[in-house]
Amino acid sequence: MSGRAGSKEDTTELSGNASVITESIEVKADSIQLSGKEFRYVSASGKISGIHKESNLEFSADNLKYDRESKVVTLSGNVSLVDIDNDVKAAAQIIEYNSKTDIAVLQIDVRLEQKKNVCTSAYAVYQKKEQMLELNGNAKVVQDDDTFSAQAITFNMDTEEILMEGNVRGSVTDDGKKDSGEKNSKEKDSAQNPADENSAKENPSPQEKAADEKNGSAETQGENSSGENDE
Repeated sequence: MSGRAGSKEDTTELSGNASVITESIEVKADSIQLSGKEFRYVSASGKISGIHKESNLEFSADNLKYDRESKVVTLSGNVSLVDIDNDVKAAAQIIEYNSKTDIAVLQIDVRLEQKKNVCTSAYAVYQKKEQMLELNGNAKVVQDDDTFSAQAITFNMDTEEILMEGNVRGSVTDDGKKDSGEKNSKEKDSAQNPADENSAKENPSPQEKAADEKNGSAETQGENSSGENDE
């Protein structure tokens, strides 16, 4: 550990399996620097891992900056963030989290996983309390075999409702029951056709009966006319 004390600010540097515990976060890293009045600012680099105790978030990154007054932590370089309360896993190149608002802003190569949902985009805003996710820039949400993509997507992670805007595309795959049902229905109709024909012959309709009686009457009249001529 090395440090410098002055009238305006103090600076302390820790290196080699360094760790810092504040009222809000715990941080472990290769190197940590504390600076500002009453060590307001915390900076870290190299194999960073830690937990945000107030929000119950675990994180890892290459670099960290934390302002103890504004309650904003900025993580950069291969960032991983886990919302333990909601079983949400997020990854990006930059994540800025404000514990006062419980909102995280994710930038570059954003990927967020929750239950069966996988969400990707170039930029995203994650609202922890409301469980709302706003995706922008080649936004995509994959739910099992279903895929939804657009320029911007708003995703309610509780209800799984999706609102898409701009260049909307999607593909939805059912479980195959509908196709199977149609096929079985066609096969059933085909199998019943011969029976239906026999049934139609054995039980003619009233119209068919009337036509048959008319034809029969015509034949009888024809025979009678022929007999009279013979006589």
